[in-house]
Amino acid sequence: MSNMFGNLGELAKMMSKAKDIQANLKKFKEEMPTMEFSASSPGCQVRVTVTGDFRIKEISLTDEALKDRALLEEQILVAANSALAAAKATAQEKMNEVTGGLGVDMPGIF
Repeated sequence: MSNMFGNLGELAKMMSKAKDIQANLKKFKEEMPTMEFSASSPGCQVRVTVTGDFRIKEISLTDEALKDRALLEEQILVAANSALAAAKATAQEKMNEVTGGLGVDMPGIF
């Protein structure tokens, strides 16, 4: 009989934890899109800023960057991919915090 009540206590703890994860997930989904991540190309001729929901917000170019089209295209790719990588790393880190490190994959967050 005491085993049954012990299991109910564990179930209550698990349900409480699930509610906490759900609340934290909601907060995560609200906060991430408001965050910004920026990266520059080598030489700082191109700077790209993305949001936490992986959208490009801004691309800044120096006058020097405009002189070589092929180099400019390469620098935009480098800066954009670096900014997106920073956003993804932060999203993963925050997801680990939300789930308590359970390693839960949450596709379709955004």
